Amino acid sequence: MLVPVADIRRVALDALSQISPPDHAAIQVDVLVEAELRGVASHGLLRLPRIIRRIRNGVTDPGAAGSHEWRKAGFLAVDGQRGLGPVVADRAIAALRERVAETGIAVAAIRNSNHIGMLGYYAENAARQGFTMIALSTSEALVHPWGGRKAMIGTNPIAIGVPTGGEPFMMDTATSVISMGEIHDHANRGAPIPEHWALDANGNPTTDASAAKFGAIAPFGEAKGYALGLGFELLVSSLAGAAIGSDVKGTLDDTNVCNKGDLFILIDGPQASLLDYLEDIRAAQPAAGFERVLIPGERGRQAKERRMHEGITLPDDIWNEIRAFAGSTEGNH
Repeated sequence: MLVPVADIRRVALDALSQISPPDHAAIQVDVLVEAELRGVASHGLLRLPRIIRRIRNGVTDPGAAGSHEWRKAGFLAVDGQRGLGPVVADRAIAALRERVAETGIAVAAIRNSNHIGMLGYYAENAARQGFTMIALSTSEALVHPWGGRKAMIGTNPIAIGVPTGGEPFMMDTATSVISMGEIHDHANRGAPIPEHWALDANGNPTTDASAAKFGAIAPFGEAKGYALGLGFELLVSSLAGAAIGSDVKGTLDDTNVCNKGDLFILIDGPQASLLDYLEDIRAAQPAAGFERVLIPGERGRQAKERRMHEGITLPDDIWNEIRAFAGSTEGNH
């Protein structure tokens, strides 16, 4: 179903504002809609019904924004107080922005929060404000170690935002070959997945997205992705004081308190323009099968511009469920 962006924002906000402070609901909805605009459906509106159910089940507190403790001049420990992930993240990043004016670099380590959505959302926003950001997060154990058959490591994404003197550079990638949200998106659409993406519950390769939901995702780049994912798991969990490995719960269900970790590193600058170098990369001769060389993040920006005018295609069941939560029959296009 193709739905205008304004309708999506209005109905989603109506649905969440019934059980959340409107300003907190607006932050959460903005992150979800941005993911849809960028073509990252796995982190988009399909997550909103689960967020609402988590609030109703008492494992998310929509009014919380997190408590802060500066343990060092540049290290902020955040107890998310079970708040909405984007709300807790937004407040922590605001505290970092104030601190880096003094320290030049500052880190926020967050525990006891909820799923924060697309990490690139935060990294790009920071870069637009003149800061460099490295953002890391952990998840449930969804990825098998290289050479293994069982999920033991999170998808553990990283995003980097850098000011360039023009449009900011932003990259955002999981250390798994795909996110579990994308597996769920394929399952919702009844679409098969490539054989190298995941294993089923018995540790065998599968093209059935529904079977992959109960199995394990592969690390990207084989042993290299496994090493990065494990490194991020250890880094984030230890600094945030969050759960690790198979003890992590709460981003893919309605009933468990979310106990994963998030880490934001904010740096003041750089001040130099990077545009000439990026233009050299764009102007490079493309390889066979490619029309041109792109900078990471550009495809998502192009998709956003298109969808802002054309609307966003949502699965009928997801859109209808959100409209039901909103008590609305609007937006049926």
